Amino acid sequence: MGVIARRYGDTVNAVTRWHTRSQQELHRPLAEAVGAKTAKAFAAMHVETVGEALGHLPRRYLTGTETTDLSHLVVDTEVALVADVVGVEVHTNKTVTGRERRPRQRLEVMLSDGNARLPVTFFGKPHIVSYWQRIFSAHTHGIFVGKVGEFRGNPQLVHPDFVMVDRNGKVVAGREEGKVMAAQVQRHGLLGLYPQTSKLRTWEIASVESMLLESTPELEDTLPGWLRQEADLPSLWQAYHAIHHPHSVEEANRGAERLVWEEAIATQVTMAVRRRDAESHDAPVCRRHDDGLLAAFESRLPFTPTAGQDEISQAIDADLSSDHPMHRLLQGEVGSGKTFVALRAMLQVVDAGYQAVLLAPTEVLAQQHYATITGMLRELAAGGGLDAPENSTGVALLTGSMKTAGTRTALADIASGAAGIVIGTHALLSGKVIYNNIGLVVVDEQHRFGVEQRSVLTTGDGARPHELVLTATPIPRTVAMTVFGDLEVSTLRELPSGRADIQTTVVDLPAHRSWLARAWERIREECEAGHQVFVVCPRISSDDADDVESGRPPTAAVEEIAPQLASGPLTGLRIDVLHSRLDADEKKAVMDRFADGESQVLISTTVIEVGVDVPNATMMVIMDADRFGVSQLHQLRGRIGRGKLPGLCLLVTTALPGTTARERLAAVASSGDGFELAELDLAQRHEGNVLGSSQSGYSSPLRLLRVLDHAEIVTASKDLAERWVQEEPEDPRLLDVVTATEMLAEGDLMEQG
Repeated sequence: MGVIARRYGDTVNAVTRWHTRSQQELHRPLAEAVGAKTAKAFAAMHVETVGEALGHLPRRYLTGTETTDLSHLVVDTEVALVADVVGVEVHTNKTVTGRERRPRQRLEVMLSDGNARLPVTFFGKPHIVSYWQRIFSAHTHGIFVGKVGEFRGNPQLVHPDFVMVDRNGKVVAGREEGKVMAAQVQRHGLLGLYPQTSKLRTWEIASVESMLLESTPELEDTLPGWLRQEADLPSLWQAYHAIHHPHSVEEANRGAERLVWEEAIATQVTMAVRRRDAESHDAPVCRRHDDGLLAAFESRLPFTPTAGQDEISQAIDADLSSDHPMHRLLQGEVGSGKTFVALRAMLQVVDAGYQAVLLAPTEVLAQQHYATITGMLRELAAGGGLDAPENSTGVALLTGSMKTAGTRTALADIASGAAGIVIGTHALLSGKVIYNNIGLVVVDEQHRFGVEQRSVLTTGDGARPHELVLTATPIPRTVAMTVFGDLEVSTLRELPSGRADIQTTVVDLPAHRSWLARAWERIREECEAGHQVFVVCPRISSDDADDVESGRPPTAAVEEIAPQLASGPLTGLRIDVLHSRLDADEKKAVMDRFADGESQVLISTTVIEVGVDVPNATMMVIMDADRFGVSQLHQLRGRIGRGKLPGLCLLVTTALPGTTARERLAAVASSGDGFELAELDLAQRHEGNVLGSSQSGYSSPLRLLRVLDHAEIVTASKDLAERWVQEEPEDPRLLDVVTATEMLAEGDLMEQG
């Protein structure tokens, strides 16, 4: 099959030689088909190829006879609406041009849905206005497309595109821009309304789609016939026609479903190829030693591992003992003991004579991992020291901001192999780091690292290290199949014994302003009882605000709230501040003080979201909690209740009841099940946070596939994809599908956690 998967140094050529004419045509730059100007307008919607243009679907279809509810229009949004004309007025203005006075008229058209009304304004010379006046005579019916503006506090449209239709949907008049759409309504009785921009209206998009369908020769299908038959799918060419020139909404939906299947099959085939590719490589054989470092560590454990920890460790043991590289994802609730399982794996690798590398996304988390692992190992982490036990190893920490002397020592220990365990940030990926012999790479919070970065960590000689990916964000099954389909997924659901419950309460400021004062009193009570508290804010300072532009009230900022609390309700308490703008030494000093109990209240941003482990912390106040996603709130909440003391989490918000934001907070308050919350988070924030580098929104390389909505398609496509790869591994269509998927994702698709 050749090298297709982009993992640990494998690449796809930048200049791809397609095996099929279909993919060559679909990946043809749109500018070659429609011209540079139009292509530039499409590029604003991330549509840059012929295939992406043909896959740009109408967001809905109108028959030309439906009436739009005008009471729910939102200012500054692009709309396409159907309404009745109930009034027309002409106003004449005098416009001075040089020495002449030329009359200019304004046409006011009043639209109605039977209840609400919407004014529409046109400006023009008298003869044009006269023409419009005839078109918009009372009791006519039309389709209007434009951007909702505002006049004297009320919504309005100015110079929208329009098509006038009779009660049967037949076009009777329209602007020049609407000819294609008008023809479509006349021919099929349906009007496709496309996602548009101010520079590329739905009429123009429809015109381009029609032109592409006419000018592009019919393509050979991208999927084999047997697969389409089993899934009951139309051909790709039939699907494009059904979407852009439908005879019925049902036909259009069937065409769109084929494109969803196209993405599902492509992702599953790519995963199947990656799994096949992984099986073809060698890896270090790291069998367990009964009298090694791992055994010594386990004999010193002050606790009994959970059944889940033992079960997953056994599976990892089998993986590490194989001569094929392990690719395993370990997911678990906050505090479920993922680090313990990972440490077991690292020690097994060290026993076999190899190095284990742990990559962390931030310096705070890297330092926390270093402290946690050295604390768990105790004297076993003193490898090379005078009093070190026979079974011990060195543990090295390397971050970008370390002092020269510390960096030099760490690099030397890594290169010599004295450090069997290496922990660090992206600094571990720089060319100046020389590894002794890597056997295992552990990647914490996987979504922060891409394939290209991890490719630096290789064993050489064609072998690949084992890979263990950790994530504290529970992943729904269909997401795991799509996003991590090339990884074996292990799940820690059981929390270690002794973990306390966390009570979560929404503090509704509009309804109960006094509750915030009570929250500060509660913090003082916790501190007086000898406990510690987190206060989390969305921003560092007021300079970071994007609230003014969004029209929302400003959110709490660390640098503003800290002095207010220190001089007000929390006066006398030992307060520290933590955020990303502090230098590394200062961050470490702050975290050390809090971990040692020297400070009582830590006011921070989400920099404490992962990795911070302070068992004495019993309370957290999250300001403007509605600005965070569900999974993020769950992660933050997991920083408390890590000992035997019960925890209290307060979600402070000004969001109104009934809003999506309040529903999100209510869900977090009512459930501690991370998997349940993860599904809700994904449903609300969509795939951007799991399928691409963006943490939310629709920036995923997957344009149509929604892993929760299309769970059945994801499951069915996996079986079909595996059969295709197994039975026809050299099928040119398969090779092209995988290459296209890898190129689309730029090596990052399905690599996000």
